[in-house]
Amino acid sequence: MRAKEEYRDRDETEVAVLDALADRTETGTTVFDLRALVDEDIDTLEEALAELNEDGLIEVTEKNGRTMIFAKDHAIGNGTAPDDGGTDFFEELRRRFPF
Repeated sequence: MRAKEEYRDRDETEVAVLDALADRTETGTTVFDLRALVDEDIDTLEEALAELNEDGLIEVTEKNGRTMIFAKDHAIGNGTAPDDGGTDFFEELRRRFPF
């Protein structure tokens, strides 16, 4: 799964975090695991997590003595397509980069 289209215009690291969390909706992930999945330095990752948390897109909980991070349901899509509107690749390019 991926972050919903309306959240894909955020900072690149924030989108990468949401995408990584979208694949772990049941189990969540730790900051250390997320660090490996997103491939950013810890400071950049912490900034992205703080912004996502402030905007209500992630949830941070304690589970079995570990801090776990989950994407909230409204932040992730239900498929692997980058959008829910059924647009094809070229339509998406035209939307993002008007000629």
